[in-house]
Amino acid sequence: MQSILARSLGTVSGNRALIINEPLIFEMDRPGLTALRQQQFTETTEALPRETLRTKPIGLPGLSEPTVMRHYVKLSQKNFSLDTGMYPLGSCTMKFNPRINEAMAHLPGFAEIHPLQPTSTVQGALQAMHLLGESLMKITGMGGVCLSGGAGSHGELIGLMTIHQAHICNGQDEKRKVVLVPTSAHGTNPASAATCGYKIRNVELNPDGTVNLDDLRANLAKGDVAAFMLTNPSTVGMFEPHCAEMAQLVHEAGAYFYMDGANFNAIMGRVKPRDLGVDVMHLNLHKSFSTPHGGGGPGSGPIVMSDELAQYAPVPKVIRRGTSYNLVEEPDEKCLGRVKGFHGQIGVCVRGLAYILAMGEEGLRNVSGDAVLNANYILARLKNVLSPAYPGRLCMHECLFSDEYLKDTGVTTLDMAKALIDEGYHPPTMYFPLVVHGALLVEPSENESRETLDTFCDIMTKLVERVKAGEVDYFKQAPVHAPIRRADETTAAVEPILTYQQGK
Repeated sequence: MQSILARSLGTVSGNRALIINEPLIFEMDRPGLTALRQQQFTETTEALPRETLRTKPIGLPGLSEPTVMRHYVKLSQKNFSLDTGMYPLGSCTMKFNPRINEAMAHLPGFAEIHPLQPTSTVQGALQAMHLLGESLMKITGMGGVCLSGGAGSHGELIGLMTIHQAHICNGQDEKRKVVLVPTSAHGTNPASAATCGYKIRNVELNPDGTVNLDDLRANLAKGDVAAFMLTNPSTVGMFEPHCAEMAQLVHEAGAYFYMDGANFNAIMGRVKPRDLGVDVMHLNLHKSFSTPHGGGGPGSGPIVMSDELAQYAPVPKVIRRGTSYNLVEEPDEKCLGRVKGFHGQIGVCVRGLAYILAMGEEGLRNVSGDAVLNANYILARLKNVLSPAYPGRLCMHECLFSDEYLKDTGVTTLDMAKALIDEGYHPPTMYFPLVVHGALLVEPSENESRETLDTFCDIMTKLVERVKAGEVDYFKQAPVHAPIRRADETTAAVEPILTYQQGK
């Protein structure tokens, strides 16, 4: 009996049933082994410059085809994804990626074309890009669009560069050197503004999490503001009720109103940002419009803008002439120029377009309503279990909790997140926004059923019961069932190891 117990505490291989202890692919290297047999050919290097000739091994591992296949399948099984469960990452809108989107993006007319083909041979792709742009303008009420953004942050930068170009053309660029950003903003907002050469000034919040209008007025009165950036709904999960008034104040001060569209999923189909006075905004196709999130692949952050700002937006742009579609690639004297090699991420754009066409106007409106309903359901279920950051208020697409419920327990928000990993959940967003102490930001999106939400809330309730029972060690040890336990996250952030180095 004792030997059986000893064996149960560990395995010879280090594996635990289907949780495989998989080595790095470089550690499986077998020199000379390949997954395919190449045709013999006579090597010649006479036509190549000597400095281009390889003098050292290429550094790729030798592997058989079954080894490669098994390796990457095992890695995929270690991932948590929307295909395996609820992904409550706040301010990220981790919604399901419909498979019809994938089918459309893999059609040969999209997947097998080259960006340098003559436009006459890619009319279908250009039509799709044009239709996507027209759809985004209609949804937001804007008059111009640029699909070049390679990600939301890149779209932000393009939007600010467009504003900067407008100030240059209007002779205001030397005067307007500041971008105003609320203290609850996404971190990319000040980063994009700084990258564009602007100085950053924060705008304070009211106790209820909304922007303080008096502080906004005081900052605008200094006369040096180029733009005001606002995330609406905000990162505290609230709609800014005075958005139109803010836009009026910004415009009266000679600045532009930029809206971060990262949380557009909460108001899509219900509010057109242009009607609120927004001049330019970016949209995350991987959030509101269901295209995949990252994973090393391309993103897409189109920007939409007012008719006035459209003349300053980057090229290329698709225009329709009769029944044909053309790519305008040469900038005029007002245009910002080119910010990307080619015209956006065609595969991602096709996925976003497929989603818009499948949902229609009524469907998009229902999406935002269901997203808000789901977040408020979680807020209602957990308001007496966790500590709502703004008690007594409804939220939009995400609900925000502080760590007040953990006070004097010895357990932190990070510990709770690690315990959720053991329960089979990707943790919600932690410690953001910074304006709420020990923040836990939960966004279920519209995809989750009531049963899924109830299960999540039941687990959170039981975890808090364990906290109140004084089981501190349990939380400090979590996760205990994951393939990798707690990593040194501080060192990983300060001294990241991003490439494989043999022997290290």
